[in-house]
Amino acid sequence: MNDDRPVLLETRGTCMHLTLNRPKALNALSHTMVRLLDEALARAEQDEAIESVLLSGAGERGLCAGGDIRALHDDARASGRASLEFWRDEYRLNARIARFPKPYVALMDGIVMGGGVGVSAHAGIRVVTERSRVAMPETAIGFVPDVGGTGLLAAAPGELGTHLALTGRSVGAADAILCGLADHHVPARLLPALTEALGRQTGPAGPGASVADIVQGFATDPPAGELAAQRDWIDDCYAADTVEDIIRKLRASGVPAARTVADELLTKSPLALKVTLAAVRRAARLAGLEAVLDQEFRVSSRAFEHPDFVEGVRARIIDKDNAPQWKPGSLAEVDDQEVARFFAPLGPGEQELALAPGPADTSARDGQDEQGG
Repeated sequence: MNDDRPVLLETRGTCMHLTLNRPKALNALSHTMVRLLDEALARAEQDEAIESVLLSGAGERGLCAGGDIRALHDDARASGRASLEFWRDEYRLNARIARFPKPYVALMDGIVMGGGVGVSAHAGIRVVTERSRVAMPETAIGFVPDVGGTGLLAAAPGELGTHLALTGRSVGAADAILCGLADHHVPARLLPALTEALGRQTGPAGPGASVADIVQGFATDPPAGELAAQRDWIDDCYAADTVEDIIRKLRASGVPAARTVADELLTKSPLALKVTLAAVRRAARLAGLEAVLDQEFRVSSRAFEHPDFVEGVRARIIDKDNAPQWKPGSLAEVDDQEVARFFAPLGPGEQELALAPGPADTSARDGQDEQGG
């Protein structure tokens, strides 16, 4: 009999195994799923019999493709507020995962995007496979990386995180590890054995091994990545202060792949590109994940209200005509003050996320870097 519960919970030995269970929707996160995950982790944290947590996704396609974009789109079209409450709980879950006091192992097999990154890349032990495709693709739908993604990408070596944030490109196992989004590569065929070993708390490392040692015992070298060989032009071009300058440097680099990226960026929401650049640069200066999530909640709240989000989802996901009509339609038309508004404190009647000990740090040096373009 099929189990239609959106999150499956099974305790194997001392390991609580959580499975995202919406395979037909690529395990996209609903508000109910976020609440169930949070409740399970709260319980596991207090239960002395639980020594570790394992997260996986049902089906063969991926861990999680992100939030339920169609539901968010419909809420935005209706001028609703349910999405803000979803993000409030989702970001709190992301913070709980990051500070979870017991080993939390995330199996990032297959597609891992957006909200899927939020429930996995903050884990203590992050496993990718040869099938993994990890991405924060928000700029393509007029949105901005969230779920702590701007902080993760800001911490990537050089300008790799800026490249991934602006383009929304997905990366495989080796590049996910290079960028600090994952820790170990385990062949997909070994995941059932790894899952069993975590439940028995034994494996190649022998009886009584730590969770980290058990995972390491299954780890192998990943297939070769792409980004390490592209660091020179990525680090040079994306060090520019504005999106316009980044694109100019990409075009002038003489590298065919860089010119391709420049053309690709011009298909994204101009406003989302500029806000994303500012968000990643600001995240690099914030003190911890909670402050990053506080900032992202402000940005997501503003992006939710902007017509680019509804239009981007329509063009990319619903109608699939891939012809979004962005507003503004060009980088030159994006007003610096509009970019700054995304980071301003929320208005009357709007509740801040307030995870960090103090208010989110929105201060930054003057200049174009601050405006993101």
